[in-house]
Amino acid sequence: MNSLDILRSAIRDVPDFPKPGIVFKDITPVLSDPQLFKLVIQHFVQQCAGKNIDKVAGIDARGFLFGATVAHEMGIGFIPVRKKGKLPFTTISHSYALEYGEAEIEIHTDAVTHGERVVVIDDLLATGGTASASIRLLEKLGAQVVQAQFLIELAFLDGRAVLDHTPVLSLIKFD
Repeated sequence: MNSLDILRSAIRDVPDFPKPGIVFKDITPVLSDPQLFKLVIQHFVQQCAGKNIDKVAGIDARGFLFGATVAHEMGIGFIPVRKKGKLPFTTISHSYALEYGEAEIEIHTDAVTHGERVVVIDDLLATGGTASASIRLLEKLGAQVVQAQFLIELAFLDGRAVLDHTPVLSLIKFD
């Protein structure tokens, strides 16, 4: 079994979470295994190679785990994209639809400077609402979003379609 197969098998399904009918992809077994966690981080870093990335934006909350680690490995800054009301300084926000409700995210207005090249990282791409909102916020502040990376993509929900012009990279796809 190759490392991607081992990684895929470590992701467990949790039925009816956070509500009936949703099958949640639980990555905590990946996070608790240092070799699998390292594999994911190495993949994200490799996908950034040669792209002159200035900062990594991680989406609340599991995107923080991967994004901050990738930023550290690359020696660049990290931007937390948070749920509304969680950031202490001046922010801009964006509302969007989730696959099971609605939400609003925000970032600090000084998170990026005009022209900075940013990669967005999160654990999961489903309908694309959260990633799309993150990209819109970053672009509104003048960032150039170079790509969006995900550990998991639920391809059957076609979330990449709402990310328009942003290249999407995912390590594991579930059809």
